[in-house]
Formats: sequence, structure tokens, C-alpha cells
Amino acid sequence: MNDAMLWFGRAAGVVGLLLCAVAVVTRFAGQYFIGGYQVGSMLQGGTAAMIAGCLAFLWVLSGRFDVKR
Repeated sequence: MNDAMLWFGRAAGVVGLLLCAVAVVTRFAGQYFIGGYQVGSMLQGGTAAMIAGCLAFLWVLSGRFDVKR
């Protein structure tokens, strides 16, 4: 399960980073829409994906340091 969460975190982080980068470059080019989607919505989606990746990494890290009593 930890391996799956680790890979999910990596994938979500990369997808989020790419979405944010596309949104920023498009906005700097003076466009407000990409294929019917607003650039601001893409930026929010990318941010949400990166946050999901961070939460997945946190889940994996918190499981590694469980102290069994």
C-alpha cells in the first residue's frame, strides 16, 4: 500500500506541476482559455493535484515512523 501511495504522490505532483506550468505560460501569452477551460481553473486543478501528492507523501512518511508498543 505504501508503494502505491508513493507512486500516486509522485504522479499527482508531476501532473499538478505540468498543469500549473501550462496555465502560467498560457496566461503570460495573454490567453484566458485553453480548449474551453479557463486558465484559472487549470491553475487551481494543478494546485489541488500537487496538494494531493503532498498528502500522499505525508501518509507514507507517517506510516514509516509508527512506534509499536
